[in-house]
Amino acid sequence: MAHSHPDPACALAHGDLTAQHGMRTLVAVFASPVAAHLLHFGHDLGYRTVLVEPDLSRVDAASRPGHLRLASSVDPSFADGDADVVVTDHDRPELGALLDAALQTRARWIGVMGSPRHTAPHVAALRERGVPDDAVARVHRPIGLNIGSRTPAEIAVATLAGLIADRNHRPGGFSF
Repeated sequence: MAHSHPDPACALAHGDLTAQHGMRTLVAVFASPVAAHLLHFGHDLGYRTVLVEPDLSRVDAASRPGHLRLASSVDPSFADGDADVVVTDHDRPELGALLDAALQTRARWIGVMGSPRHTAPHVAALRERGVPDDAVARVHRPIGLNIGSRTPAEIAVATLAGLIADRNHRPGGFSF
């Protein structure tokens, strides 16, 4: 049943207007269960989706959705000013190189999954590469809204909610 809403936000929420896809890019770095959920939900939220995985043997081509772009490194062809880059594994040896590559782009937002209770391995990895402190400071950690997420799907939802809140200049949570 279509409603007539003078407010475009209400019309969109009621399904009377179609969300525009392709205006934003979500880049998940490293194939992981969290990345799979991020990219699935991200596509549903209107993001262009990119998986960056330097080891293509980790990607199951048969189950890869058609909307997903696959790349072996982060580059400016997709990591533009409308891109949000989420590193989904902080233990991979390629962490420093891929974060350094992301920092060389105009990506709007860059973050690394990880618990605030543990040392942030990306800082040492970037410093070893000679990345200046102001560039290291562009990398967010922890990421997502603090909802106590533990499963890959919950982490993806918290991360996407945080990205949406950040993009819309909102604090997230239930503060309006």
